[in-house]
Amino acid sequence: MRRSTAVLCGATVVLAGTLTAVPAEATTSRSAPAAQASKVTWKKCATEDSPTLQCATVKVPLDYARPQGRKITLALSRVPHTARKYQGPLLVNPGGPGGSGLSLAGFVASSLPKAVASQYDVIGFDPRGVGESKPALDCKPGYFNPVRPDSVPRTAAIEKANLARAKSFAKACGTKYADLLPYINTVSAVKDMDAIRAALGAPKINYFGYSYGTYLGQVYAKLFPSRVRRLVLDSIVDPGGVWYDANITQDYAFDARQKALMAWIAKYDATYKLGTDPARIEAKWYAMRAELAKKPAGGKVGASELEDTFIPGGYYNGYWPSLAEAFAAYVNDKNATPLVKAYEGMAAIDASGDNGYSVYTAVQCRDVSWPRDWNQWRKDNWAVYKKAPLMAWNNAWYNAPCAFWPTRTMKPVNVANSKLPPVLLFQATKDAATPYQGGVAVHRLLKHSSLVVENGGGNHGITLSGNACLDAYLAKYLTDGTVPRGSGVADAVCQKTADPKPAAATPSALAAGQPAAAAPGDALHRLLGSRG
Repeated sequence: MRRSTAVLCGATVVLAGTLTAVPAEATTSRSAPAAQASKVTWKKCATEDSPTLQCATVKVPLDYARPQGRKITLALSRVPHTARKYQGPLLVNPGGPGGSGLSLAGFVASSLPKAVASQYDVIGFDPRGVGESKPALDCKPGYFNPVRPDSVPRTAAIEKANLARAKSFAKACGTKYADLLPYINTVSAVKDMDAIRAALGAPKINYFGYSYGTYLGQVYAKLFPSRVRRLVLDSIVDPGGVWYDANITQDYAFDARQKALMAWIAKYDATYKLGTDPARIEAKWYAMRAELAKKPAGGKVGASELEDTFIPGGYYNGYWPSLAEAFAAYVNDKNATPLVKAYEGMAAIDASGDNGYSVYTAVQCRDVSWPRDWNQWRKDNWAVYKKAPLMAWNNAWYNAPCAFWPTRTMKPVNVANSKLPPVLLFQATKDAATPYQGGVAVHRLLKHSSLVVENGGGNHGITLSGNACLDAYLAKYLTDGTVPRGSGVADAVCQKTADPKPAAATPSALAAGQPAAAAPGDALHRLLGSRG
């Protein structure tokens, strides 16, 4: 949940009222009213990576049922178009819930072909509660400070300790943000997106979302189908599983990705000297976990923190060399320093992470109902653990505050849609965070969608990451709306990008949470983070 955030400056625009006019060429949706808006005033907030970046803020209703009531502030960023041909705003979102999108605007604008990016105002935004948007949630600072109890509740005492933590987090959120929590949810965030559209004076938006950002896109398209011009969804949330079932599905997929990492390490035994049998290497990993449960490395990396450190490898294989180096150093040389540095760089939670997790729980726990009987969680997660132990209990405790959440829950949105223009979907077949079946399901639910599959790929977030085949489909769609049309489950298939090669990780790279050697996907995956 570590996210990059741009520093904001700029004027504030007030959004209020309902059923007010938008430009004449716009067709309003019957399902949700337009928001009244004034023109956004942008100010320079350039960074080294994004020299033309601009920033602004807008005010929106906390409660859209009371548009004249309390307002909150959303933070925006923009890389403005430069081409004579202008195709409107392209809103971008990196996922989460809880991910900051301010830096993503600059990344997308610089990663797309210049001829394509120059035709759009690329708009990043921090969703309500996130980052530079105000108020920003931070329910319980330091909630993930090491060393946490072992995630696997082998004893009643361990389970009791983890339950106490989860209950304390839910209580802290309810106490600190009782007035906000009912309004931190996906539907409200989607209405904010339409308020941003209105503030920009655009009749329609173009939208590009990764991970949870794909669910934002699905729900936006359902509530505002006539305001969608182009829609790109990469690494797709299955709307039929939000959110309890989706997390259980993840557990199996992440365990498979961990096994893929073990097989990769076995392939390079000459480098890592951990053996050539993936099963035996995995046994060494669990032996390391058992040792760390008894004696945390550096007083920081216990069993739960070790899981936190290796979970990012399930999101992005560019981290594999760094993780393998740390693993090998601990097992072969009794040197825990690289492991501690890997934890500090890839998994330690800072203030931004505290904010991201607070919004994550607020959204997921509010969006839909969760089991309130802990016996159901216990039964389900022990069943998962027997087959897929890596992430089963770690993920359960990550989401456990939802069993005790202080707000009422909402009903999930039926995103089935036949009213959209062509939509472009991207999905890797071995994605762990949003497994492949989610892409297939959404392809069926969105009538005019086309699905581009990365065959054999396991990374989460696959466009603008070095796969020229995928990026060509993206560029073509954003240029003129063209999508591939096929006769099978997928409309087009691209082969996966090659797995990384071993490369010695420097301490400074590990400390920065960076892969051992630079790769095309590194920049994107630093923005997407993990748990997103």
